[in-house]
Amino acid sequence: MQYQVIISDRAKEMLGLHLRFLAKVNRPASKKLKDRFMEELRSLREMPQRYPFFHEDSIPANKYHKLYVENWYLVLYQIQDDKVYVDWIVDCRQDYQWLLR
Repeated sequence: MQYQVIISDRAKEMLGLHLRFLAKVNRPASKKLKDRFMEELRSLREMPQRYPFFHEDSIPANKYHKLYVENWYLVLYQIQDDKVYVDWIVDCRQDYQWLLR
């Protein structure tokens, strides 16, 4: 079974911010990170359940799966029927407690 991966506008914007920030410092690294993200997000088309659930008291249990890209970036997505919805892409080195409120 193939899932359709849908990336929210918010997640696209968050990814764009991360990539633009990195490009200011190291353009090749930004390109490499973008390629890695695309590879990981495309991989969700098959077996998106392979990643564990994101557990946090303020988020409903078993709502979001978590995927780490390059150890620093957290991708939160949910699976509904044959669709994967990527809702958030956050840099774990920054404070993302606003997400948990």
